[in-house]
Amino acid sequence: MDKEIIFLVEESSEGGYQARALGYPIFTEADTFEELKGMVQDAVRCHFEEAERPSLICLHLVKDEVITV
Repeated sequence: MDKEIIFLVEESSEGGYQARALGYPIFTEADTFEELKGMVQDAVRCHFEEAERPSLICLHLVKDEVITV
């Protein structure tokens, strides 16, 4: 059975990206989206023992955009 973990990814107000795991106390950030992917993988490896580690990581990107009318 595959376990998955979901990260909520947002653009940081200081630039770059930040990711927060849903249901777990895991948070990381990076300057680029590509760097963030690696940081998320490292954070998951550090948080879970190998036998309990999720095999899938889902990144849910949330982007706020303001449109004038």
